[in-house]
Amino acid sequence: MRLALALLVVLLAGCAANMAPVYTPGERWPAPDYYVVQKGDTLYSISWRHGLDYRAVARWNRVEPPYTIHPGQRLRLRAPAVAAQPRASPAPSRPSVAATASRKPQAAPAGQRGGTSIRKSVEAASIDWRWPTEGRLARAFSRDAQGKQGIELRGALGQPIVAAAAGQVVYAGSGLRGYGNLVIIKHNSRYLTAYGYNQEILVSEGQTVAAGQRIATMGTGPEQQPALHFELRRDGKPVDPMRYLPEK
Repeated sequence: MRLALALLVVLLAGCAANMAPVYTPGERWPAPDYYVVQKGDTLYSISWRHGLDYRAVARWNRVEPPYTIHPGQRLRLRAPAVAAQPRASPAPSRPSVAATASRKPQAAPAGQRGGTSIRKSVEAASIDWRWPTEGRLARAFSRDAQGKQGIELRGALGQPIVAAAAGQVVYAGSGLRGYGNLVIIKHNSRYLTAYGYNQEILVSEGQTVAAGQRIATMGTGPEQQPALHFELRRDGKPVDPMRYLPEK
């Protein structure tokens, strides 16, 4: 009896280990040190899956534009360690009185003050953002929503999904779990958008699309309701699309 019970426990443990995990759209997979490229992967989809900036991944692996990768290729997903260089201590020197007196803090030029935030706002404002589909907002953006770092729009099955801005399709497929049929569009070096749950994808990788161009048709989400999962990322990090989309 004890032997049979022990065997049952082992079998149940084995079944549990083989059960497929549940994935949600926007879920960030823990980034391993390395990743082996699979068929259908792109540098953008791999970076998106692990919450990384594609430019950093390209730099770590010395992959140049147009960022072509191949199945079986081993990609580094963490920045390589930089060996610390010993620094020689400079001989102490006593500055002259004249040099010390002439040293005054220099004010930053007006164009450079708050440069980072100004550049971000200018780059975002230069993009003609628009709603990717019609419908009601069924789920708002939340960084704490168990990885669901996008918004969900409900509509009718098969209704048009359009590009939220002009750009280039950098991924079109179903290889990212939790998204269903997915399209990722690169708008510039910093901004990308993703469109999940599609019934049909109407564009292909490498294709240039205009703002408002049809890229897919609406499919169903995990709740079996017609929906679009929409994400916007800046420098590889999710941001609230509602801050960029025009008011309805």
